[in-house]
Amino acid sequence: MNKFLLGAFAATTALTPIAASAETEVQFWHAFTGRLGELVAAQVDAFNASQSDYKVVQSHKGNYSETLNAGIAAFRAQEQPHILMVFEVGTATMMGAKGAIKPVYEVMAESGASFDPEAYIGSVKGYYTTTDGDMLSLPFNSSTPVLWVNRDAFEAAGVDPDMDLSTWENVGGALEALKAGGEECPLVTAWQSWIHLENFSAYHDVPFASKDNGFAGLDTELMLNGPAQVAHLTAMGEWAKDGKFIYTGRRNEGGANFRAGECALFTESSAGYAGIKAEAEFDFEVRPLPYWSAVAQEPQNTIIGGASLWVMEGHESEEYKGVGEFLSFLSSSDVQADWHQNTGYLPITSAAGDVTRAAGFYDDNPGTDIAVIQMTAKEPTANSKGLRLGSFDQIRGIIDEELEAIWSGDKSAQAAMDSAKERGDALLRRFESANR
Repeated sequence: MNKFLLGAFAATTALTPIAASAETEVQFWHAFTGRLGELVAAQVDAFNASQSDYKVVQSHKGNYSETLNAGIAAFRAQEQPHILMVFEVGTATMMGAKGAIKPVYEVMAESGASFDPEAYIGSVKGYYTTTDGDMLSLPFNSSTPVLWVNRDAFEAAGVDPDMDLSTWENVGGALEALKAGGEECPLVTAWQSWIHLENFSAYHDVPFASKDNGFAGLDTELMLNGPAQVAHLTAMGEWAKDGKFIYTGRRNEGGANFRAGECALFTESSAGYAGIKAEAEFDFEVRPLPYWSAVAQEPQNTIIGGASLWVMEGHESEEYKGVGEFLSFLSSSDVQADWHQNTGYLPITSAAGDVTRAAGFYDDNPGTDIAVIQMTAKEPTANSKGLRLGSFDQIRGIIDEELEAIWSGDKSAQAAMDSAKERGDALLRRFESANR
């Protein structure tokens, strides 16, 4: 809200009817475009229409990294929004931003808005909660990786689309058959570090970093160069060499290829559902993320991606009341159920999942509950509750460089991950020193 205008209103002893009905503005910066951007805009419009005291103004600020950087720059210029969407790898960075954030649990307590931290599913809540159980940011768009299958591509290559793809051993056989059958893009992936290192480690219950993946202290170091990770990346490197795995980019560039029907298998976020459902002109389905049976007898649990909503310091108490009301609205069962069903993101509350199940959505859309099952079937371990590492956006950039060296055949998986550890650990030490 314009603070000069607010001051003028406060100084007026007799408010006019127009001034009396003025809405308090709440600025919300996010990273969504396309279908997801449309759905966020619809949520904001629904909240604004539901009451007359507050007006949320939503603004797209680029991709996840760009949105985080925009928020940091805005805070330094004292022009920060009230609510900033930050992807999960920015959690430690936001926690270390002293004086920049107002914890969600404080916002909700002071605003008086409806808020029950126990309503949020544990595997999601834990990522954004202190060891004392205080929620720092609000889970919003939480997803987990799954395997997407183009059934038409399988049939065209003469491969049974109903074959067991639960293990990477079986996937390797499928890629061989698909390639032999003429498929030019047997496998493509999105978010290679998130899926094939971060989630791979959690799913096989091996550490990605020491100190409980950073949850137990800043003096952590990367452990992504262990035998399990190296074996997986070695296999993928061989698939890349043989044309069975096609590398398209660090983020979600491969999504366009899969949605266009050009690839048979796609490892991607469960939130790919919105775009795939809207664009795919082929028969598709979702399967659980594969695991290596040589590494684990059964999979543990995947971890979340996506983002949470952080509240920024430096605003008026009345504006924070609006923030609290909006966050409470976003967490309501019907809003969350609708979001989950339309996007493939996890329902962040148990109640939203119950509403979805009761409506018959999972029965009518087989596989859409796989992400929820992957996240909740087992109690998370120290290796599988998530990552909390400083400077992790930059570390991911290092990992991406090293993975590209594997795919191109320039480095072995072991050499690449040893290098990623050395380079990443240097950033962790710098972050630790800055946040003592």
